Amino acid sequence: MKTIYLIACVAQKANEPLPAEDLYVSDWFKKARSYVKYQMRPQDKWYILSAKYHLVEPRQVISPYNETLNTMRKPDRRRWATRVLSQLLPMTNAGDTIIMLAGIRYREALETALRAHRYAVEVPMAGLGIGEQKAWLLDHSISHEVQS
Repeated sequence: MKTIYLIACVAQKANEPLPAEDLYVSDWFKKARSYVKYQMRPQDKWYILSAKYHLVEPRQVISPYNETLNTMRKPDRRRWATRVLSQLLPMTNAGDTIIMLAGIRYREALETALRAHRYAVEVPMAGLGIGEQKAWLLDHSISHEVQS
């Protein structure tokens, strides 16, 4: 069994096409990426949940965009989640753990679908504000270990 980490995209992006892991430049995203890289075992994987590109491999080069699920209507978010699920299912197995570092709009339909497919879904920062999320990520990542 492996763990799959899903990190939501963010509004702050570089101004040119880059590997997805470098395109998103917000402090929150950088902390989430650091947390994931610190937690991962060799068999684990991580992906970015992109409002435009759906499920994105970290090294996949993508262009900047200005889309978010936060302003999409619920039927559009459901379609987005269905597309992400169709990308994710061939790369995973029932019983794998999915850790979601994403807000409710990115999680709602996707989390329900993943649970229906018998994945263990964890949302470690559910209910935390952005500042609390940054502190949590820092407390649970390599960057905290380096600063101590």
